Amino acid sequence: MNMVRRTAARVLGCGESRIFILDAKRASEALTADDVRALIKQGVVVKRASISPGRSKAERRQARKLKGRGRGPGARRGSMYAKHTSKERWMSVVRKQRSLLNHFKPLLPEGVYRKVYRMVKGSAFRSAAHLQAYLRAQGYVKTK
Repeated sequence: MNMVRRTAARVLGCGESRIFILDAKRASEALTADDVRALIKQGVVVKRASISPGRSKAERRQARKLKGRGRGPGARRGSMYAKHTSKERWMSVVRKQRSLLNHFKPLLPEGVYRKVYRMVKGSAFRSAAHLQAYLRAQGYVKTK
């Protein structure tokens, strides 16, 4: 019986636990792999369907995440910069400051734009508001 199960598993390309023998008496008479193949053809030895974890829960969870559920700060794992690297954060800050500086460009005196642009690059300002405060404090831009 064990030989039949083992041979059938090899022939069908699955594990021994998935082999199901319907007629034990006929199966015990099998001696060779060809005999086992004949039993498989007759339907005496069958392969059970594989049981694997379903995807329904995963798909439901994925759909919720697409909606934005479970993406808050409590669900995030990893370091402080796991969501955005420090370089990405720096880039977003600098781009904001550069666009603000570009907005003020026509109002600035000669040579000031380039000087302040370099200061932005050198992280001289914490934020766009800080840059604006600096331009007003220096008298480059008039306050409203």
